[in-house]
Parts: sequence; C-alpha cells; structure tokens
Amino acid sequence: MVIGGIGGIGVLGFRHIDLSSKVLGLLLIAEVAIVVVLDIAVVGQGGPEGYSTGVFSLSTITSGSPALGLMFAIAGFIGFEATAVFRDEARDPERTIPRATYLALAIIGVFYAISSWAIVTAWGDGGVVERAAADPGSMVVETTDIYLGTLAADVLNVLLVTSLFACALSFHNVLSRYYFNLGNTGVLHSKLGNAHVRHASPASASLTQTVISAALMVVCALAGLDPVLEVFTWLSGIATVGIVALMLLTCAAVLVFFRRTQVDTRPWQTLIAPGLGFLGLAAILVVLVQNLPLLMGESTTLGVAAGVLLLATLVAGPVLARSRPATVALTDSNLEA
Repeated sequence: MVIGGIGGIGVLGFRHIDLSSKVLGLLLIAEVAIVVVLDIAVVGQGGPEGYSTGVFSLSTITSGSPALGLMFAIAGFIGFEATAVFRDEARDPERTIPRATYLALAIIGVFYAISSWAIVTAWGDGGVVERAAADPGSMVVETTDIYLGTLAADVLNVLLVTSLFACALSFHNVLSRYYFNLGNTGVLHSKLGNAHVRHASPASASLTQTVISAALMVVCALAGLDPVLEVFTWLSGIATVGIVALMLLTCAAVLVFFRRTQVDTRPWQTLIAPGLGFLGLAAILVVLVQNLPLLMGESTTLGVAAGVLLLATLVAGPVLARSRPATVALTDSNLEA
C-alpha cells in the first residue's frame, strides 16, 4: 500500500497542478463532510456529561502537557503558507493568493476547534482523557460508530486512509515547488528548476521528491520504527519547531525589509502585524524547544540531536546564500499556469 501511495502521489505530482487540485478537492469535500455530520450529531445529541466546558477552564487547558498540545495545534496549520508557492500557477496571484491564505487560516482554525470540542463532548470532560490514552487511533472512528452508526464508521475509516494520501500529495506538491524555486535561484541544482514542457509542472523537482520519500520510507521500515508513535510524532515535532523558527525569521525579515525600502508604509501591514507575529512566535518557539525532548519519548539524546539538526539547517542557509551564484529572477516563463 505504501509503495502504491508513493507511486500515485508521484504520478499526480508530475502532472499539471489542475489534476492534483481536482483529486484533493474531491477528497477534502468528502473528508470534511463526514466530520461536519459527526459534529452536528454530537451537538444535537450531547454527550454523557452534557456539553464540554473544559475549553473555558484555565486549569483544564494548562493540565497535562500543554506544550505538546500547542505543538500539535501548530502542526495542524502547517502548509497554510504554501499558497505563495503556487503564485506562478495562479491566474490572478495578487488577489487570489492573499485571499486563499487568510481563508485557509480561518477555515482550519474554526474547523479544528469545533471538531475537537465535539469529540471531547462526545466522551465528556471526565472520560475523554482516559479514552484517548487507551487507544487514540480508534477514538474518532468509535465516536462515529456511536453517533452515526457502523456504516458511517466504515466510511470514515476509508476516508482516514484517503486523507493521509491527500495530505502526502499536498506536501509533495509544496515541496516540489520549493525545490523548483531553490533550483531557479541557484541554491539547489539548476535542473530542479526545469518545468515540464507539456504539463507545465516542476517535473524534475517532483521526481526528486518522490525518490526522497521512497528512500525515507525504506529507512524507517528497516529501522523498525513505529509509524505513529515514532515516525509521525518525531518528525512532526521537528517540523513544527522548524516551521515556527522560519515564520519567526520571516516576521523579522518583513520588519527589516519595509523599514529599509519604504515601499509600503501602512502601519498594520509593515509594523503591527509582523511585530505581533514576531513576539508571539518567539514565545511559542521557546516553549517548543524546551519541550522537544518530551516529544521524543523523554529521550534527551534524541531531543538534543533534533535541536542540533534544526540549528545546523538554519546556519546552512546563510552559508549557502553567500556561496551560491547570483540569484536568478523567476518569471512566468519558468512555470506557466
């Protein structure tokens, strides 16, 4: 199944983005629809303890490991910034890219918040932790079985698999376009910046990402790592810390850029918003770094190794920037929509 999934993602990623968007759109509609139906059913019937009020209690929010909760909450938003990566393939990027970014943030935040609250309500504030600790993997499916019946639970099981495929395809498309841009700017090999003549896709970058994904899956399988408790948990934790660090640097870059160039002097866009983002992300990054070893199963060695890897990656950026050739300007001729 894994090999078939990687192959299917590789084929879709190699083709024009329209094909991937259609597949992702259909899967997303189906996945969101069944979760919305479950949310409505829980709200309509209530839970064993009525409706959850834990979200309004500071003691509940800060109990357990709030840092890990924060980490996974941020991980749920990873990818919203990728709208800018598809700029060259958008028909009207000046209008659609900002709208898509804000809309993605709003939908993700509201959808996750309501759905999480519904699951807690379904089991009650007093029983949800015990149920999650017993078997977190089957919790949502069992909730669906209770509120919507066995058929809906079976459908949800299928959609969980397709959602993993959709998620992997989304990351594949985004990473391919990062490789494409880095190839065009001379950071990576220039061949990664080649676009397919017929499909107008970052074909070389897509093939590279497919090979890397397959190789990583083989390494993880040979190492005997648990797909959920180790591969997903460790890598998502590292990725979350890395993304927060990059967003923090982006906020700093926005502040410096507009102060230097004065191409835009609107206070909210050039000072207030990036300033607030910088302060918030800095605080979050400190909390995440402090708790990274906890995510690694209380392994200090793994936590330190992850921190060193992230730090080395950040340091490598300025080194590459100084050693690479002059930046190549991206134009619509590189990759046409």
